[in-house]
Amino acid sequence: MLESIAGVTAVHAAAHPIEGAHSILELVLHLGAGYRLVLRRLNGDGRPLTHAEDWPEPDVTPEGWADAVRTLRRLHAELLSAVAAFPEERLDLPIVPEPPYTAFTQFIGMTQHDCYHAGQIALLKRGLGLPSK
Repeated sequence: MLESIAGVTAVHAAAHPIEGAHSILELVLHLGAGYRLVLRRLNGDGRPLTHAEDWPEPDVTPEGWADAVRTLRRLHAELLSAVAAFPEERLDLPIVPEPPYTAFTQFIGMTQHDCYHAGQIALLKRGLGLPSK
């Protein structure tokens, strides 16, 4: 995921080259929300994300883009550490009662979510005339 946003500028990140699609910045903020959700569940809080948490209002300034990338990197590192430290014998158990998804489902779901949105980012980069790697 992080590789897909390498070299993207704030101007590129805020652009909407595909009508009706989210911007790269919006997707980065959404990905951070997903990481926060799983981290929250690992801490026993099963509340769902609100729409505002899931799709926060983007700050389209260069500082806003830099902050979004920094935050995504930090949350990604936190989630990787949490997954690495998670007890293997608990992988098939729900993290929280509601929703009753197993830890494995949460972890693999984040991987799938990242891949899905990395594909969207590649298409947006192509629409901007940027290399998609």
